[in-house]
Amino acid sequence: MPSRERPFLALGLRLVAMAMLSTMLVLVKLTGERGMPLPETMFWRQTLPALMLLGWLGARGQLHRLRTARPWVHFRRAMIGTAGMFLTLGVVQILPLAEATVLGFTAPVFAVILSAFLLKERVGPWRWAAVAMGLLGIVIIAGPNQTHLPALGVAVGVGAAFMVALVSIQLRDLGRTEEPLTVVFYFSAMSAPFLALFLFRTGVHHDALGWLMLGGIGLAGLGAQLLMTAALRFGPVSSVIVMDYSQFGWATLWGWLVFAHLPPATTWIGAPIVIAAGLIIAWREHVRHRQQQPSPPTASAMA
Repeated sequence: MPSRERPFLALGLRLVAMAMLSTMLVLVKLTGERGMPLPETMFWRQTLPALMLLGWLGARGQLHRLRTARPWVHFRRAMIGTAGMFLTLGVVQILPLAEATVLGFTAPVFAVILSAFLLKERVGPWRWAAVAMGLLGIVIIAGPNQTHLPALGVAVGVGAAFMVALVSIQLRDLGRTEEPLTVVFYFSAMSAPFLALFLFRTGVHHDALGWLMLGGIGLAGLGAQLLMTAALRFGPVSSVIVMDYSQFGWATLWGWLVFAHLPPATTWIGAPIVIAAGLIIAWREHVRHRQQQPSPPTASAMA
């Protein structure tokens, strides 16, 4: 096994990343309950990571790592990513944490659909079956009783997952030429000025606890991004992605401890179906990747 392959470290990093991501979503929900406008929360979520990365690279004399020949591609990714973030953070202010998190797990389902129609990838029966499973899980979670999950909240959650899938298609393209740190920086740096325009309307008057929450959102978001990226240095996507579904456990725990909410039976039935769909897609991606790798030369070929 190559020295860089450290599967247990990769799983641990991804697990901690999911805990930090869930913590960020808790803080986003709490800021919403305190009346803080979502665009302002997003501004600090993007500004703090950009400043931290800029300062860290500057201190190390590595600002050259931010050079890019594709600024317009980064800008497009930033605008689409900002719209996706608005939905992703907005849904936790509408729905309970656990349900909002599970709806986000449908992103791989939409990624398969987008790959088929935008990238013209061949999608086999396994992945189409997973798409059907994921959509069935959404129907079960939504349930017939909309007093539990309002239709608007479900629509925002599904829309957030769709935007995440759309961003993943763009990241696949950017990943050919850019390192992850560069992508993270430009996403934050290019979206922050746009979000700053909303501050003229909302203002920035908060008490000490409010500022601590906003700072925590920025720190937790940056930490989650960096840890998720670091995990991929020590293990393949098909392995570490399993830990992503631990976010449902964290969200359920936070929802119970902070908001005194436990998911109903429909969520407990639908969530495993959605998670299973995502795992099937990850497994098939792993199989496809192995099939596309060139076969090692045989002894006779090397003779």
